[in-house]
Amino acid sequence: MGSFSSPLFVLTVLFFNIFLSIYLERKTALKHIGASLLAIIITAITANIGLIPSASNPSIVYDHIFTYIAPASIFLLLLGVNLKDLKVAGAPMLILFLVGSIGTCLGVYVANNLFGDEFGALSSPIAGMITGTYTGGSLNFNAIAIHYKMIEQGVLYTSIVAVDNILTAVWMAVTITLPIALNKVIKRGKKVQAASSVDDEYESSSLSIHAVSILTFVTGAAMVFSDWMAEMLNVPSILILTTIALILAQVKFFQGFKESKILGLFLIYLFLSVVGAYCELSALSGAGEIVIYVLLYLSLVIFIHFMIILLAGWLLKYDWEMVSVASQANVGGSSSALALARSLKRDDLLLAAVLIGALGNAIGTYLGFLMVNA
Repeated sequence: MGSFSSPLFVLTVLFFNIFLSIYLERKTALKHIGASLLAIIITAITANIGLIPSASNPSIVYDHIFTYIAPASIFLLLLGVNLKDLKVAGAPMLILFLVGSIGTCLGVYVANNLFGDEFGALSSPIAGMITGTYTGGSLNFNAIAIHYKMIEQGVLYTSIVAVDNILTAVWMAVTITLPIALNKVIKRGKKVQAASSVDDEYESSSLSIHAVSILTFVTGAAMVFSDWMAEMLNVPSILILTTIALILAQVKFFQGFKESKILGLFLIYLFLSVVGAYCELSALSGAGEIVIYVLLYLSLVIFIHFMIILLAGWLLKYDWEMVSVASQANVGGSSSALALARSLKRDDLLLAAVLIGALGNAIGTYLGFLMVNA
């Protein structure tokens, strides 16, 4: 059994899942699902049948991918970003994200009033945790959980984490497919056109060992520097990493490296595969009736959040891809929002997705503590 949980084996399975996802997208009728969603689904299956570790006993590979691969993918993809895209897409995305955060708070308030009695005195910290995670992410979730010692509530805490992981994966699937459905009902043109998001670009590009060596060095150096500065300034390292990527993206020398998009896209697929691995259905068994209330609670929060952000998008006449990416930034965070923007072929939204995700990290804990006392 040890060999099947070894980091090398786990990484090999993840690589195969990415290959299979891309193959199915390009060669079969599953192309309408997309490689991003297929990577989540296929890895979720392999984790739930026990081929690779799942959320209850995660591989060290998963932690490293979240810690290093996700920010590296953000850096590499942002190297191809033109700042004029943010000028057009930034304000609408910010508005949608803030509206989505209000929707999250409203959803938590309603869900807590409906199901809060099932959790007794713990309902208030749960409200804060859910507000934090669906505004910023796991960082905010854990900050509130640690403060109120929720980690000591074994079954309840595990149930919340398990349901949150599953719904995050499900929400990625929803936000990938929903813009297609909504455009059939209410057609919205893209207000911002992606400069270079056509898949043919990735197919025709060839990898240069010279370019790859430069890009991997620069990415590593930028991440090391960002972590160092983050400790000194007490700010999220992703903000510094994003700033470095944007500065370099405007330098002519780096604008010629098409390889950054290919490498970044591959790392995004790797990140999404781990999202699938954390979609552990078996973690819900044995939790009893409490898991049903947790599932209803979190599902209602996401539903109300999306209804609010959808209404805002409809009233403001923003395109549905933008609404989906903003919602994903709330529910899944920067990396998930960036992955969604890339899956929707909206490279013009990459930067805005990362920035509003970082904003969520900044305000999520504050809103969480606010909702504890609401």
